[in-house]
Amino acid sequence: MYGFDELEVSELQGLLQAAERGIDLIDVRTPAEVARGAIPGARNIPLHLLPVRERELDAAQRVILYCQTGARSAQACAFLAARGRRNVYNLRGGIRAWLHSGQPAAAVETAGSQQDSL
Repeated sequence: MYGFDELEVSELQGLLQAAERGIDLIDVRTPAEVARGAIPGARNIPLHLLPVRERELDAAQRVILYCQTGARSAQACAFLAARGRRNVYNLRGGIRAWLHSGQPAAAVETAGSQQDSL
């Protein structure tokens, strides 16, 4: 339909618990939003920087993107799909759905910072 698929929180949780390789989990929120917590194992590439940092994404891996509610990450997925990338997934409901389901949040390294888990 849009060139990308949606993942439910339970599906992402299963992939992370299985320690499945080949997943690139990307938080497209701003560094200020990410500082409040993120999904463990994610790295931050803010939406506005995705066009210039796209080459950092491994074409062989599934790319799972999320934001606060899933809207900005859907834009990021559409952008990547339009550029020919396959295996692009949007986390339905974003980190809000992740936290609402009782999943943990962690600190994420953003440009120029390293933080420990919350």
